[in-house]
Amino acid sequence: MLYFPVLNNYFCPLSPHQRIMKTIYILTATLFTALYANCQIEWAVFAGPQATNTNYVIQGAKQKSEAKYGFQAGVALKVPFEGNLFFAPEGFYSMKGYKVTFSRFVYPPGPTAADNNTTFHCFELAALLQYDFGNNPSHFYIKAGPSLDFQLFGKEKFNEIGGGSVDRSMKFGPGEYGRYSANLLAKLGYETASGFMISAHYTHGAANLNNADGGPAFRHRAYGISIGKYINRKKIVMDTKNKE
Repeated sequence: MLYFPVLNNYFCPLSPHQRIMKTIYILTATLFTALYANCQIEWAVFAGPQATNTNYVIQGAKQKSEAKYGFQAGVALKVPFEGNLFFAPEGFYSMKGYKVTFSRFVYPPGPTAADNNTTFHCFELAALLQYDFGNNPSHFYIKAGPSLDFQLFGKEKFNEIGGGSVDRSMKFGPGEYGRYSANLLAKLGYETASGFMISAHYTHGAANLNNADGGPAFRHRAYGISIGKYINRKKIVMDTKNKE
């Protein structure tokens, strides 16, 4: 009997997380293919620092947390929608994390943990709408919308109640840290006629990053600034000659 492992893996049932990822990949590929077919599309690169924290709650009790510093970098698109309104999706890497001190002890990270210092390496897809204030080539703008956050990998370091410390990679899955989360993202910025832009952003985590039953509830928070440049923006030439 012949056995084809590749075909067997292809036709085997997918887990719920695999189905979610497959759907997201297909929708993302379809979206970007459609956008690139639009000749009016502009695309930009951006990067900048950010401070990240968390809203951490154990059995209704909010835990003391401290911010950590990270950064984000990625690409943004700008597609005409109607008037001064644009569809402005983004895809970017984001380094997030937090420091938290526990008053109660549950899993994760562990029942003997007194605190935790985490770093998440994430990839984020944001479906944003952008509104330009005014019709001048240089103008202020605002962006807002939901985003999907994929925790690629992470590290945590915590001290134990009885002494000693643990430094390890995070575990993602059922009963562990959540691989996916959702956020609300807002940006206020300014862009110039030549395509340079600067913006301030705030990310409000809307989904719990914990999959353990009865465990803590914690969500990302991030705020920072970024600078960027539209790569394919055409230069605007002003005609100053007197008309006859």
